[in-house]
Amino acid sequence: MERIPVSYYMNVSSKQRTSALTLAVAAALFAAVSSSACAQSKEAKAAPAAAQRRAFVKPADAELKRRLTPLQYAVTQHEVTETPFNNTYWDNHEAGIYVDVVSGEPLFSSLDKFDSGTGWPSFTRPLEPTNIKTKTDHLLGFSRTEVRSAAADSHLGHVFDDGPRPTGLRYCMNSAAMRFIPVSRLEAEGYGQYLPLFQPKTATASSKGKK
Repeated sequence: MERIPVSYYMNVSSKQRTSALTLAVAAALFAAVSSSACAQSKEAKAAPAAAQRRAFVKPADAELKRRLTPLQYAVTQHEVTETPFNNTYWDNHEAGIYVDVVSGEPLFSSLDKFDSGTGWPSFTRPLEPTNIKTKTDHLLGFSRTEVRSAAADSHLGHVFDDGPRPTGLRYCMNSAAMRFIPVSRLEAEGYGQYLPLFQPKTATASSKGKK
């Protein structure tokens, strides 16, 4: 039998190592490309959700004076109270939401609005609790709870504990501090996430007893 030189085994071993190294590099490159593609896919899916998020900010004072009416500026920036029964929304019964006239922050819904008899638009609760903040003021010589918007720090009105059920609260707001957006305009103005609130709920209670 012919003897096979030792160098042959060495050469074969070297070739095998080279082949294994090549395969390892190729596998690493494939994994990197796959990971990058997956990350890009996730980012693409997340993009629409990120685009829906809005940043509510307070414009510069010069911009506010240019954009707001004198009454809107006085109410939101200097805690002035508008005249009762002689303001825009005290008797508004249209379906929609109320946003901060300064920043656009969603504040209240017509679903929580009620006739308080005070001459100011009143609500039992805020639409987005995180968009409002409260503080104590003594402008009239006694303690009241002032309501302000969270992002723009606009003066909105006051909240009292003499409201109807289910909260027992009365958020007494100034019309001049808010802008009303009817249901028909919610999507166009970027508040489409609130549309389901105004859609008729399917009646299921009456059909539960049916077989």
